[in-house]
Amino acid sequence: MHFTTLSVLATLAGSSEAFFRISCPGRVVRTRLDPVVTPGSVAGHVHTISGGAGFAPTMTYEGMRVSNCSTCTVKQDMSNYWTPQLYVKFKNGTFMPVPEVGDPEDVTGGMTAYYLQRRGNELNEKLHAFPEGFRMVAGDPSIRSFGNDSAAKAISYSCLSGPNIPETNKMPNYNCPGGLRAQVFFPSCWNGKDLDTPDHKSHMSYPVGQEYNNGACPPDFPIHMVSIFYEVLYDTAKFSDQWEGNQHPFVFSNGDATGYSFHGDFINGWDVDVLQRAIDECTDDSGQVEKCPVLTQFTAQECQECRLPEQVDEVNDGHLDKLPGCNPVTYEGNQVVPQQCNDGIELGIRQTNYIDLTSTKEWEYIGCGRDNIGDRAFTGPSWSRDNTTIESCVDFCSAEGHTYAGLEYKGECFCADKLDFRYAPRDGIMGACSMRCTGNSDQTCGGWAAMSIYHACPENGPCANNEQFGKAKAQSTEVKRATIGAPRALSRKIRTHAREILAA
Repeated sequence: MHFTTLSVLATLAGSSEAFFRISCPGRVVRTRLDPVVTPGSVAGHVHTISGGAGFAPTMTYEGMRVSNCSTCTVKQDMSNYWTPQLYVKFKNGTFMPVPEVGDPEDVTGGMTAYYLQRRGNELNEKLHAFPEGFRMVAGDPSIRSFGNDSAAKAISYSCLSGPNIPETNKMPNYNCPGGLRAQVFFPSCWNGKDLDTPDHKSHMSYPVGQEYNNGACPPDFPIHMVSIFYEVLYDTAKFSDQWEGNQHPFVFSNGDATGYSFHGDFINGWDVDVLQRAIDECTDDSGQVEKCPVLTQFTAQECQECRLPEQVDEVNDGHLDKLPGCNPVTYEGNQVVPQQCNDGIELGIRQTNYIDLTSTKEWEYIGCGRDNIGDRAFTGPSWSRDNTTIESCVDFCSAEGHTYAGLEYKGECFCADKLDFRYAPRDGIMGACSMRCTGNSDQTCGGWAAMSIYHACPENGPCANNEQFGKAKAQSTEVKRATIGAPRALSRKIRTHAREILAA
């Protein structure tokens, strides 16, 4: 077993260097897409994506900047951050996604992005923001052994079960009662020439010296950027009965049961000027965004409501017979040979979070709105049942003479005659409705303080479901027609900017 040379978080706690951390209370989607490595097509394995709603099979900086929400709290940041999904392999051979800590329905919580002011040998060295269109990858999905270099040391795990348990560079083979934290530290030295390269790594370097997360930049990578670091907290403790002796039951979506191949992707969607100001001016060492006045924040609820429909027509949750894609489970020492996966899976909306009742019952889906247990959005008749379906709630409200039906928290049904604007669905926001109905697991019945809202169609009027999913798809594809391919050279504006940095 190999150990990291320096605990990243311990360094943060004891360092006077400034940093700020961006929590991501929600995820925008879990799907088999990777617009950095395989733009425009189905990716090799499933990722969990946080950040702006501009995420799509093909992306541009301009498309990211018009996102109307993010699952991460900082409003000026529409970047996307993603890592491979962790699965548990049950003793019966099936697989299921491991939820993140604090996430009762595998929807929220568990991911944080750190922005660290890690300077080199010069205390006053200027750190730079990522330019428009910048992207990079840290980690290697094909490895199954420890490389003992900076890139290998930048992948680590922390067992959240108490003090004096050292971090490891592989997934630990002991149960972690508080959950498992996976960590990836990105290189911070840029060549000043490329926004991306074919391997998505060669334009970047880790600092030179003893540590992968600190030190001066090498001569060929002279521009020192702010350092970014992801941590993802998985609720592994709930699967303690699936261990086989000392062998843990966990495997990443790319088939890796060692953890050495954990990796992260980053596409910059920041307002670059604001990020530069935050790097220059936010000098507090607490990490709290609240102490960085340059930045403003979404609420946790707004982050949880920022979701997209899955854009790969494939089931990636529940009990699965195999990992999505062509990803057999592999262990330490196995050689992983990249292969073309011809599994027939294509791009396409997997499912929506509503059903079409416009022709059968003449009710339309309005969208996913909010609710408040202390001030209910719908105050008419209601019930809670363990066999709730959307149809049963709509029929109940219709029979009671009401024109609105709302479903919440799997099995609750509420009726009303009007929609309070405070709780109405927001245009273009998919909302936090993700819980499966107690009476039909193929249907969605709201969520935590989130209500799936249906409305009786008006007489002699149009009867149509909310087109929010069409809008989401248009935003994530049509707005982003220009692919940032690999490699992409710097624009004239960025080349000029890079020369100015080097000349300073």
